[in-house]
Amino acid sequence: MPVEPSKRLSLDEATSLIQSAFTGVGVSGDIALCVAKALVAAEAEGQVGHGFSRVEDYAAQVRTGKIRADAVVEIHQTGTGSLLADAGFGFAYPALDEIMQKGIELAPTCGCVTMGVTRSHHCGALSVQVERLAREGLVAIMVANTPAAMAPFGAKEAVFGTNPIAFAAPREGRDPLVMDLSLSRVARGKVMSAHKAGKPIPEGWALDANGKPTTDPEKALGGTMLPIGEAKGTALALMVEILASVMTGASFSSQATSFFKADGPSPGVGQFLIAMRPQDGQFAERLEQLLALIETQEGARLPGSRRSDAIREAKTNGIDVPVRYIDALRKLAAGEA
Repeated sequence: MPVEPSKRLSLDEATSLIQSAFTGVGVSGDIALCVAKALVAAEAEGQVGHGFSRVEDYAAQVRTGKIRADAVVEIHQTGTGSLLADAGFGFAYPALDEIMQKGIELAPTCGCVTMGVTRSHHCGALSVQVERLAREGLVAIMVANTPAAMAPFGAKEAVFGTNPIAFAAPREGRDPLVMDLSLSRVARGKVMSAHKAGKPIPEGWALDANGKPTTDPEKALGGTMLPIGEAKGTALALMVEILASVMTGASFSSQATSFFKADGPSPGVGQFLIAMRPQDGQFAERLEQLLALIETQEGARLPGSRRSDAIREAKTNGIDVPVRYIDALRKLAAGEA
């Protein structure tokens, strides 16, 4: 299969291009920049399903009002260490920025802060968010529910989204430990990326509408994603659903509309974060002792190490972006698309 033409952009160039595409469809400059930074951060760590591939879909939803580009985030303190952000059916990223900043301010006195986001949208790579908390010295967990794409194990009808989970912990003098995983075998964004590129997906990623294995991304998008760990994966998906939707008052995955299509009401999904200040003064030392048990073993790899390598490479040498995305974004910026 021929290699898709691409062009290398610095992270600043990529951010500027995405920001200009959103301002071209009427998004204010500060919100456009907030969204652009999150998408480029996902690209930099290799999560291409949460980067450039999302811009045209977001832009189309801004135009139909499915994403309310002028939404004003409202933060409510529901307890001493509990916060809830109403994203107002706008982009998830401004709501996450605001609630996390408030959570960082509360953490030194509260010790543990919970942060929920409701009436939200696609929040991209969760790793980007938990890493920010870890760089503030906090241990962080984040979950999010997404439009239904995964059936309870053994069934055919989608109830859960791919419902990702992320975790991060600070390390002294080193990049934080960051883990981010979808509860489907792969993130659904990878299937959408394959569909847009006209490429098949590997067998074992998804089932078609009849519950049969498929390598056709279009049939996969009309079917269901397979969970990690079979029944264990859907048990974890239920846990995420309770935290991200039941706790926040957001839409259940089964109620949420597509992140990809411009028609229909806003998905109104939720995100939930926990940020914890380490209580033990020996936390950093004990964490390194634990991680050394992994790092010193031949053949073992510390979770998140490939991500860290990808980010360092992207900061130094930029990222390769398919030319079709660059052309499409320039048309959006110029008001031609």
